[in-house]
Amino acid sequence: MGRFSGFKYREVVRRLRAFGYEFDRPGPGSHEVWRNPQTGRKVTVPHHAKDMAEGTLRAILREAAIDPEAFLKA
Repeated sequence: MGRFSGFKYREVVRRLRAFGYEFDRPGPGSHEVWRNPQTGRKVTVPHHAKDMAEGTLRAILREAAIDPEAFLKA
């Protein structure tokens, strides 16, 4: 297991908020769209009960332009 495995939806969202992201709208299926009003970037986040896959979390961070190390410290 890597450093980015084992994150739940609530923890990911809490850390996204620390970087200025806000809930924008529901997405397709069980997903949500979060937006940063300062940068205008949008990120799609799956809203599932199980742990988020490491690759999914890394893709979210890449899409949000958040440094992985900064995410872990937030």
